[in-house]
Formats: sequence, C-alpha cells, structure tokens
Amino acid sequence: MSEHTYDSDDLILILRSAKTIALVGASANLARPSFSVMQFLLNRGYDVYPVNPGLAGQKILGREVFANLRDVPVAIDLIDIFRNSEAAADVVEEALALPQKPQTIWMQLGVSNNVAAAKAEAAGIRVVMNRCPAIELR
Repeated sequence: MSEHTYDSDDLILILRSAKTIALVGASANLARPSFSVMQFLLNRGYDVYPVNPGLAGQKILGREVFANLRDVPVAIDLIDIFRNSEAAADVVEEALALPQKPQTIWMQLGVSNNVAAAKAEAAGIRVVMNRCPAIELR
C-alpha cells in the first residue's frame, strides 16, 4: 500500500459537503469498526445507507441494508468502503455505473487501491484512501 497524504482542511470540506453516505461492508456486529463508524456518522446527522449483500433487507441501527449501491434509493454523495483493497476495485466499478456519480469515494483505514482510485478520479470523483471519516471529523 502506498502512502497517501491529504490536507485536513480538504478532508473536512469533503465531509461537510456530503449529506448521504453509502457504507459498503456494513456490519451488524457491534464489535466491528464499520458498525461504530456508521453509528458515529448517523449521530453526526449523515443519512447513512448500509450496503452488504449478506445482510440485504435486514436493518442496522434502524437503517435498511441494501445488497448493492444501485439499490440505494437516493443519490449518494460519499461511498465509504469497509472492504479490502482488492474489493475496493469492484466497489469503484459499481459506483461508476450509477446514474448519478458520487462526489467522493472514501476507502477506510488499511484500504488503498491506486488503479481503482485513478479510474474514479478520471470520472471526476474525489478519492480518499487509508483514512477514516470518523477520525477526521473528531
């Protein structure tokens, strides 16, 4: 994984401009980081849509879980990826196929995929890798 640096002010600007977040790799397990980050984002007023094909139709923190990004019923501002670096490429491909592209694709701590990031950026989507929005907002 290569090192990525971001200006803190830019990250905060990205997070302040986002209203709807699709959290890919959401978990109903309270011990998982995706659960606590989803809870944090909901408490901060974000409209969070959990995405996990294995939990589709169930609820996490009162929010319906969707099987994939195209099933989310609203335009997504930011996609937060809680999957491994290799799987991030598939999430980016899915995001690029959406009728309305997200503003930002955010890969969680430990997640980085330069090829996927370049594809997203070529389509005009901002990319953040190896960062956590909950940490940045604190």
